[in-house]
Amino acid sequence: MRHFTPGEANAALERVRPLVEQMVAQRREHLEALERQEELEQRIRGNGGGIPPATLADTAAEVDRIARSLAQTVDEINTHGAEVKDLDEGLIDFPALRHGETVLLCWKLGEDEIRYWHHVEDGFAGRQELPLE
Repeated sequence: MRHFTPGEANAALERVRPLVEQMVAQRREHLEALERQEELEQRIRGNGGGIPPATLADTAAEVDRIARSLAQTVDEINTHGAEVKDLDEGLIDFPALRHGETVLLCWKLGEDEIRYWHHVEDGFAGRQELPLE
């Protein structure tokens, strides 16, 4: 596992931020596609609603395509050393060292830069302002 300094994490954020924006948009698109699929399935379970079988298959294929694309984006974020914590909010962490202990530098989409850290077990609720002292 790579550990980042706050400066290194902020530098990586320049490459990661567009991916996080893409991830959040894909997640929203995936949820919308899942909702359309569920609505179709409910109508079919009811009385069929005159829905051609290909319509459900097309919707299921769309859900699968978006899910694969989303997974690829998450994988790409991970290749930069970041850990995705929340797909909907665009929350990511970068591992760092504080007094020999692994902690996480925390960033959320919409923030200008990484300004917070937290212990691994504390999560977002335990965020503390930098520096790591």
